[in-house]
Amino acid sequence: MSVTSMSTDVRSVSGAGDRAPLLRWMIFTGLCAFAGILLWHYGLIQLMLTSDRTYISAVICLLFVASSVHCLWRTMAIAREADAGREAALILVKPDAVSSIAAISSRHDALPAGLVADHIRNLVVKAQTQGNGRVDQTLLLRSLADRLRGSNAFGAFASDTLMKLGLLGTIIGFIIMLAPIAGIDATDRAIMKSSMGLMSDGMAIAMYTTLAGLVGSILLKIQYYMLDAATARVFSQAVTLTETRVVPALERLHER
Repeated sequence: MSVTSMSTDVRSVSGAGDRAPLLRWMIFTGLCAFAGILLWHYGLIQLMLTSDRTYISAVICLLFVASSVHCLWRTMAIAREADAGREAALILVKPDAVSSIAAISSRHDALPAGLVADHIRNLVVKAQTQGNGRVDQTLLLRSLADRLRGSNAFGAFASDTLMKLGLLGTIIGFIIMLAPIAGIDATDRAIMKSSMGLMSDGMAIAMYTTLAGLVGSILLKIQYYMLDAATARVFSQAVTLTETRVVPALERLHER
């Protein structure tokens, strides 16, 4: 096999175009941080925090930061799995790939550590256990998909929580805004002024918490969408690698 054809095989089974899920997360989060710095510089964030007496906006900001850190941790894990999958593809596209696959079950260092390598080892063990016949990896692929997704579902929960907190702030703000209406006396200027101040505070709470919840939820959804897309690509690469390289080699080994 020539070097050119080998590199073509590696690109086809490992998805060489997807090498930077962490870089994409850093670019997006960097832009969000830059926007946050601008808002802080112009005093808009301070205005939101001081105007919200319920502190719901502050809670939304803290949850957004914590969820972003979780997304970073998961993105780094998926990036490592993608690198390990590409290294495994480089090993398995070599001319002596059949002997490499045969040694996988006995040597844990035959492939780089990772979930894809564990899946390939499970395939080898299954093929050795069942003997002859077609190697069906459907159930093992389901297990691999679940392990790759890990705690990615936390993103949907966190995004929905930010949205619900924003709506909770909206309701509380309207309650504060409408509460003084019953005690308004049009002839008393002091009471009117106090009531208008309370209504203004309630409207500010409703608007700022809604805005914080919506923006935080949207930005978090984008982060976890990129994470889910990277996870799906790693899974697709694992399926392509095993279906085109590992499973046929295992079936040939047991036909001999």
